[in-house]
Amino acid sequence: MRYYFLQLAAAAAFAVNSAAGHYIFQQFATGGTKYPPWKYIRRNTNPDWLQNGPVTDLSSTDLRCNVGGQVSNGTETITLDAGDEFSFILDTPVYHAGPTSLYMSKAPGAVADYDGGGAWFKIYDWGPSGTSWTLSGTYTQRIPKCIPDGEYLLRIQQIGLHNPGAAPQFYISCAQVKVVDGGSTNPTPTAQIPGAFHSNDPGLTVNIYNDPLTNYVVPGPRVFSC
Repeated sequence: MRYYFLQLAAAAAFAVNSAAGHYIFQQFATGGTKYPPWKYIRRNTNPDWLQNGPVTDLSSTDLRCNVGGQVSNGTETITLDAGDEFSFILDTPVYHAGPTSLYMSKAPGAVADYDGGGAWFKIYDWGPSGTSWTLSGTYTQRIPKCIPDGEYLLRIQQIGLHNPGAAPQFYISCAQVKVVDGGSTNPTPTAQIPGAFHSNDPGLTVNIYNDPLTNYVVPGPRVFSC
């Protein structure tokens, strides 16, 4: 119990000293290169003055790629081989306890013209380990080797569960990627966003300071793997 109170106190202190009190995934990296903010990640229009506020409405299309993220707004598309490693980098390391997940959604054509209204599949979860969470400034994973070639939205989502009883805070960004040298497996299961998350999901209603996390299930569909 003492650990939880210390964790909560540390998060609160960090929030007080942060200029905006939140964080945003704003840079993309791959192949040893960290690209400038918003080069390959859709810049949102979140009213928070640093554009790093959360989305809390589970029925909103803002849940796809953040406020205003349904349009490209000049974002470039990066080409990656299936199996390539990539990273999302934040302006401030994550300090609200909760899970982080990666999703992809294949565009019917150019991803720059895609609003994310199609099917999404999850490629990775960072859930709790014991009583701790993966709170980092960089999240790294690989494009699945078996997915078909094409252009995709690559979405990262971190859910702040630090205020039990209040609406969970979704911190979201989407990169635009073109996958080449892929396979022929159509990923399952898939989900719609909004629609993948519900206010009564155990992974959202959990009290992270009192409830056991040993059987915690990250919200959303199960992870697809090749």
